[in-house]
Amino acid sequence: MNSLRRIFLALLLVSAPSLLCASPPNIVLILADDLGIGDVNCYGGDRCLIETPNIDGLAADGIRFTDAHVNASFCGPTRRALMTGRFNWRFGAYVNSGPWGFVGPRPNTENFTLGKLLKNSGYRTGYVGKWHLGTTMNTLDGKSQGPSNVDYTKPLKYGPTQFGFDDSFILPGSLDMFPYAFARNHVWQGEITARKGWSAFNRVGPAEKDFQDHEVLETFYTEAEDFLEKRTESEPFFLFLALTAPHTPTSPGVAWQGMSELGVYGDFVMEVDHSVKRVMDALKAKGLDENTLVLFSSDHGPAPYAGNILKATPDQISQLEAMGHFPGGPHRGYKFSVYEGGLRVPLIARWPGVIPEGETCDALVSLSDFMATFAELTGSKLEENQAPDSISFATLLRDPKEEGARKDLIMQSVVQFVIRDGNWKLCLCPGSGVPANSENGAGNEPMPEDAWRKALEGFKGKPSEADLLKAPFVQLFDLSKDLHEDTNLAAVNPEQVRKMVKILMKQIANGRSTPGAELENDKNVRIVNPADKRLPAFARDYLK
Repeated sequence: MNSLRRIFLALLLVSAPSLLCASPPNIVLILADDLGIGDVNCYGGDRCLIETPNIDGLAADGIRFTDAHVNASFCGPTRRALMTGRFNWRFGAYVNSGPWGFVGPRPNTENFTLGKLLKNSGYRTGYVGKWHLGTTMNTLDGKSQGPSNVDYTKPLKYGPTQFGFDDSFILPGSLDMFPYAFARNHVWQGEITARKGWSAFNRVGPAEKDFQDHEVLETFYTEAEDFLEKRTESEPFFLFLALTAPHTPTSPGVAWQGMSELGVYGDFVMEVDHSVKRVMDALKAKGLDENTLVLFSSDHGPAPYAGNILKATPDQISQLEAMGHFPGGPHRGYKFSVYEGGLRVPLIARWPGVIPEGETCDALVSLSDFMATFAELTGSKLEENQAPDSISFATLLRDPKEEGARKDLIMQSVVQFVIRDGNWKLCLCPGSGVPANSENGAGNEPMPEDAWRKALEGFKGKPSEADLLKAPFVQLFDLSKDLHEDTNLAAVNPEQVRKMVKILMKQIANGRSTPGAELENDKNVRIVNPADKRLPAFARDYLK
């Protein structure tokens, strides 16, 4: 960087708050699905065998966050926290819900969202891609929606519009979750008269007659291009592009099949990378890239059942690792688990003239922090009851070497809570935190049956619920010295364990993790539940 540019950036950083409010950026958020931090070359290095030049290019032009986390190591909870700035476990149960893509809403999710924040700030808001935040469909009999009980001739009653999006083009769930059909601005597209299923889990269900799994990703980034083509400099815009890859079914487009030396999994990740190129090219074609903040991330770590075998296969991720490709990067664990491989994700931000080029930021951030960050960048005010778990990292965009505002973070696996406190990490379970007897979670070691048996054998007597919040039933790691989470320090640091449990208890009781008046959770939240059916049966019987 030449001296004149350094001087310009220094002046910009001093005056950034007022500049940002006077001329807020366009915002494009690209979210991959099941993409591991090690699937991206600028993170994985020699342990990544997939070419990702366009994602790497974003990092070269901006900031690469090294300690970015999702709030859960599986899909729905991450997306809900990201969209609302409120942790998933604060919300109540689903309503009108059916299986897979027929999942219904969780009440209050739509109260305040990224779409509403930016729409209220004068933005044109668009959502393209995987939804999975709940819909309400018109049904044939007025009862809960499901595979045989939807009237596709009528539009959705509840979806992106209720979340503040002016334009939307969605798949209701994941690419392996029926119905396999798109909805544009809540109106179903095409003739949903077929029944189809795809590789991986082969879930056969309602489908649009011409729907093809390998065409979905290109359909989405083409829709994103169309949204951007209609934009002008006079109206700021927000585009949320939620990709369906490399989530199973592993189904790259025809043009991408055979492109990666790693195999079909690599092909699919390369098409994810290509989607970034398509978005950036569309921005540049309209002359909009200079005042657009582009963010790229993933909803959690890689699925252990995904790889080059198209059928979902327990622990086939180990076959990719045997080839020299490590989707979880240097971290332990995968999707569904308490470990960093499931919770730590790539996060890259590019904004020419504001974000310095080629920098890294080691501060702790969460995808739930997008809400507060966007509010600060656009000069919007959050009310006390809005985004109660969102902390702005806007200052880190201007100066990535600053100390971040976030000091702790509550996360979760499918079963258990996880707490970060600085470099300390506490997992409130003795194993990987995946559900008992879960084939999909296989590869996350130790599995709960083995971990709970060992913990109970090492404890004299019958543990109380209070005992379940201490060693040997919890795991404490110092990530500054043990990034792979190999050494459990809970037994020798009981005070640190107690401190972190108190952080969780306080944030549950307060209904928020940010300063402000206490709020109500939508349901009672238990830190541990010995009767949880996702624990091994023998452990539940023992703990009764």
